[in-house]
Amino acid sequence: MSMRAQVERLVAAGVPDVAGVSADEFRELAADLTGEGVLCVHPELAGPSQLAPLLRRGDRPGFVVADMDDLDAFDPIESVVVPDRALYLVHGVDRGDDLLGWTPDRALPEILARGRSPLTIGEGISWLLQAPEVLEPNRCFMCIGSRKRKDRGLDARTPAIWISRGTGRDGADRRDVPKVGWCWAGNHHTWLGFASALSRS
Repeated sequence: MSMRAQVERLVAAGVPDVAGVSADEFRELAADLTGEGVLCVHPELAGPSQLAPLLRRGDRPGFVVADMDDLDAFDPIESVVVPDRALYLVHGVDRGDDLLGWTPDRALPEILARGRSPLTIGEGISWLLQAPEVLEPNRCFMCIGSRKRKDRGLDARTPAIWISRGTGRDGADRRDVPKVGWCWAGNHHTWLGFASALSRS
């Protein structure tokens, strides 16, 4: 998808509105970006909790799970360097299907050994705003490039995006919509890969 098309897709999704800028101001933020890649929204422009409800599956909005009201406190991990600009590109994005069933703790060193970088949760949401078809039943993904820091180490939760089954606190009205939630860093999930990229600019 061309850069212009990606910008307009984010405008249509309502990103400028949640970011508190006009559509023209938003377009200007991407004016000097060139090359191939997925256009991503820096969390200082709009946090993941603001972007998640803009996700769509059909005509229904996404949501953040109730027990992750601290989503915006999940920052890039040490190995992830996010460009210092409001809109930026991630290159060579992959859903990580070959890592289905791995734990986040085991997947991270493998991703890094391949010369790749795990996506942050903001990047994962940005990708789905451009390509909602990437989120498929039993083929969803974690974004382990984001973790919440604690006084001693990291929070054990790792962000992920999948399709709600409408059970429990999600509510039946949220069945089959994009869900931003979390998984334990040491747990296996056969339906969650690990999204990564080759580079950012």
